[in-house]
Amino acid sequence: MITGFAVTVAVAATLVALWSFLQSARNRLPDNPLLVALAVLELLLVAQLVIGIVLLAGGDRPGSLATYLAYLIGSLVVLPVGAAWALAERSRSSTAVLGIACLAIPVMVLRLNEVWSGATA
Repeated sequence: MITGFAVTVAVAATLVALWSFLQSARNRLPDNPLLVALAVLELLLVAQLVIGIVLLAGGDRPGSLATYLAYLIGSLVVLPVGAAWALAERSRSSTAVLGIACLAIPVMVLRLNEVWSGATA
């Protein structure tokens, strides 16, 4: 994994999460700028997937390939599921759901880097 890119993804996700929680505290529904931020974050996650696949194709191997692939692919699913939930139930809590989904991303990216560097537990 490229540490600098992983940090960028984690920081971006944290900032979007804070924005979501601020919107929720203001009793605001998910709006277009927030959804665009989620889309940009999802594009960063797709780029992370491509980087991960290129590294694997280049011969590098994580501590546990199955766990690595699960986190790599799983991180792509979190935001679309959170966004679908938020758009299905347009309320103040739906904006908080987006924030929670965004907070899951830095955790998954951290774990992805741990697995890449050899941690298997």
